[in-house]
Amino acid sequence: MKYKSSTNTTVTRDLRQIESPIGNVYESVVVIAKRANQISSEVKEELTGKLAEFASTTDNLEEVFENREQIEVSKHYERLPKPTLIAIEEFLDEKVYFRNPAKDGTDKTSF
Repeated sequence: MKYKSSTNTTVTRDLRQIESPIGNVYESVVVIAKRANQISSEVKEELTGKLAEFASTTDNLEEVFENREQIEVSKHYERLPKPTLIAIEEFLDEKVYFRNPAKDGTDKTSF
């Protein structure tokens, strides 16, 4: 994943910028939240896969092994920007595809 290039700072956002692609700030926030959940699950799957390589087969509570590589992998993922920040950047840069079936006219349950 290429999430390292994203900013890791807190920025005050203009709600008009967030509202402009859709026309409704609440719908924009829903789109951003769903994208943040997708990013979070992708990062979690990737981290779980990398940490599974370090898993020990013995369950001995008395012995705790310190693995430097495992610590470095964990620190790398801790330094990544939060999924919400990444999702906001993608949304504002128009890199997120979204649609609302209710507004597209494809919703068959309307009365």
